[in-house]
Amino acid sequence: MKVQQGQVHSPDESDEFYTAEGCFILESWNREEDSAVSVARARVAPGVRTRLHRLAGIVERYLILHGAGIVEVEGMTTTPVGPGDVVLIPAGMGQRISNPGDTDLVFLAVCTPRFEHRAYQDIDPAPIPDPLR
Repeated sequence: MKVQQGQVHSPDESDEFYTAEGCFILESWNREEDSAVSVARARVAPGVRTRLHRLAGIVERYLILHGAGIVEVEGMTTTPVGPGDVVLIPAGMGQRISNPGDTDLVFLAVCTPRFEHRAYQDIDPAPIPDPLR
């Protein structure tokens, strides 16, 4: 990508969406013209554990902003995390995070190269819950 000029992008809160993974996502920055990186804000409700998944060919980092979590990454000891912690998740490694607290767990998910849906692989052995039940 050749940067022609600086930019400021302000995501619209109404664009936040719920994923089958079990969290809410607001894509802060994810552009084809900047394929090197994407940044999303993730929000996990109290008592929720996201589905076990991996990202093929994408390295992900969680930068914890608010709340308390317990992160599980393949090959790593399950670890409590809180504001300021950064979790490095190598490409292709199984991962999930849970929120044992009583407030939302909020973090930035920074992906290199940028996140693309085709890279997401659900590897959780549990069936995907039906949101209508």
